[in-house]
Amino acid sequence: MKEGKDTDKKFGFSKAERLNSKKEIDALFQKGASFYFYPFLIKYSPSENSEAQCHQALISVSKRNFKRAVDRNRVKRLVRESYRLNKAILDDTGQYYSIAYIYTAKEIHKFAFVQKKLIGALKRLLAQIEKQA
Repeated sequence: MKEGKDTDKKFGFSKAERLNSKKEIDALFQKGASFYFYPFLIKYSPSENSEAQCHQALISVSKRNFKRAVDRNRVKRLVRESYRLNKAILDDTGQYYSIAYIYTAKEIHKFAFVQKKLIGALKRLLAQIEKQA
């Protein structure tokens, strides 16, 4: 039974991992670095919360590109699931970060494509963080 708890923590996406503090979101968009990796624009900065226990992620989809909320929610679900399964790539950073994943494509891609691109984006983010350190 204890094995399940570790697995849940490793592959879960808890409330603590979601970036929802207005203050931190504003700081991320004002002071954070960014790069583009199709179909994502990724903004990141070291977490300003000294009590942070994990990386915090924000997933955003433009209303301009997807008029229907059903489509926006579908894309957010795809990105969230991809992030949840592959966030372990960022475990080696040593510091916790606030990260925004902004989906910029104009069409809904298949899960396999989104996951492949998110893994590439996470690896590039890890390289950017190591380059700054």
